[in-house]
Amino acid sequence: MDKIVSLAKRRGFVFGSSDIYGGVSGFWDYGPLGVELRRNIKDAWWRVNVHNRDDVVGIDSSLIMPPAVWAASGHLENFNDPLVECQSCKRRYRADDLEDTSTCPNCGSQLSEPRQFNTMFKTYVGPVADEAAVAYLRPETAQGTFVNFRNVLSSTPMKLPFGIAQIGKSFRNEITTGNFIFRSREFEQMELEFFVKPGTDDAWFDYWREERMRWWREDLGIRAENIRLRDHEKSELSHYSTQTSDFEYRYPFGWKEL
Repeated sequence: MDKIVSLAKRRGFVFGSSDIYGGVSGFWDYGPLGVELRRNIKDAWWRVNVHNRDDVVGIDSSLIMPPAVWAASGHLENFNDPLVECQSCKRRYRADDLEDTSTCPNCGSQLSEPRQFNTMFKTYVGPVADEAAVAYLRPETAQGTFVNFRNVLSSTPMKLPFGIAQIGKSFRNEITTGNFIFRSREFEQMELEFFVKPGTDDAWFDYWREERMRWWREDLGIRAENIRLRDHEKSELSHYSTQTSDFEYRYPFGWKEL
C-alpha cells in the first residue's frame, strides 16, 4: 500500500486534504490526473445507466437535509457503528473490525464495552446554533432520491418500473479510517434506485446484480478473479434492507466492498 500511496501522490492522483496544515484523517483531494480518472468513471456510469436507457432519469439532490428526513428513514436511530475505546492509550475502534473486541490492537490494554456511535455529521442551518437549526450532511445519496420520488413522477412520463440515478458526495463520521482512500469520511457515490411493482422485486434484484457485474467486468475491465458478489447474512442487513449483495474487490488488504 505504501508504494501505491506514494505513486498516487507523485503522479497527481490523490493528495491528503489540507496537508500543509497537518491534514485531517479521512479526507482527500484529487489532483490533475485523479480528477480526470474520476470523471471518466462517472461519465461511463452515467452513460450506461441513464443516457442509454429509457427507464432511468437522473437527479442531483442537496447535501444537507433536515432531521425529519433522517428520522423517517431510521438513520437517527439506527445509522450506528459499534465503538470501543482503549482504557489506556484512548484509541477508538469499530468493534466489528476487530477479531478480539476485548484487547487493544495498539497497546494490548483492555477495551471498553461496545457502544453505538451515530456516524452522521451534524451541522446547523442559519445564524443560531440551537436544536431548531440542526441539520445533517447526508451519509448516503438514497434519501435525496426518495424525497424526490413524487417530484420525478409528476414532472416526467416515468411509470413503474423505473429508476432514478444520482452521483454525489456523502459524508460519514467514521470511527476509524484507513487503507488509503478505501474508508473515508467524505466520498462520492454513484447510485441507482430502481422502483418496481410489488411481487417483481426478486426478479429485478437478480437483473441488476447481473447487469452491474457486467458493467464492472466488461465496461471497466475488472478481471473476473478480482471481483465477486457476496450476499449479506440477516444479521448484517441495514435497518432498511430485506436483501443486500455487495460487490467486493480483491484489494491488497483483502476482499472488501466496492
